[in-house]
Amino acid sequence: MDQSVDISLFERVLRRDQVVTLIALLIVSLAAWAYILSGIGMGMYSMSMDDIAMSMTSEWTAPHFTLMLVMWGTMMLAMMLPSAAPMILLFATIERRRRRHASPFPAVTTFAMSYVIAWMGFSVAATLLQWQLDRLALLLPTTPSANALLAAIILIVVGLYQFTPLKQACLRGCRSPLELIMRYWSRGPFGIGIRHGILCVGCCWMLVLLLFIGGVMNLVWVGLIAAFILGEKIAPRVHWLSYGAGAALISSGIWMLYAGTHT
Repeated sequence: MDQSVDISLFERVLRRDQVVTLIALLIVSLAAWAYILSGIGMGMYSMSMDDIAMSMTSEWTAPHFTLMLVMWGTMMLAMMLPSAAPMILLFATIERRRRRHASPFPAVTTFAMSYVIAWMGFSVAATLLQWQLDRLALLLPTTPSANALLAAIILIVVGLYQFTPLKQACLRGCRSPLELIMRYWSRGPFGIGIRHGILCVGCCWMLVLLLFIGGVMNLVWVGLIAAFILGEKIAPRVHWLSYGAGAALISSGIWMLYAGTHT
């Protein structure tokens, strides 16, 4: 009888841990989305990449670069934390079962923060890329042919990446959280979180580059890309989803190239 009571109590503790972890993730994700909706203080809501580039000019001062970096970092939180929730919840459960009488939240926080660090690294790279594209006038409406060519190239490259072994290997790692945790458990919460973050970046970074076509602050594109990334990680028969998206992106890029040469 006492053993059954202990098991029941422990299961309630596990459920409480999961609820607390899920609420924390939801709060952070909603805060990131709210920050995006506010236009990050620049009135950029619903603006295209061309509009943003025109309104900001090409003068990239240190405060300007910092603001762009904050923008990218916030978008990565909003887009990627929901897709990482299953992994973080699983890690919290394993931590509770392993330590039993100790709180799992310090380890879970370390794990989640290390995952975020990987995406912050990507945010730095994305900001640098945006800076260089702006410097080369590839994002300005004064060179529409360059914009069309850039968009077509991005579509084709992102589509091709969907078929690469690297993409599929990273996707398998993201879809097999238990295997990842057990394989790298000896590295601790930080090591596991970084590994998961790197796999997630490897799986999704090309898809995020589509924002350079639809608009870095275009909420429709941000939402669609985030939804597709989540679908790739949880949907059955994901290979068909990935390959189908890749074929559609390549076709769209080729069509843009054809249309550009016949206008």
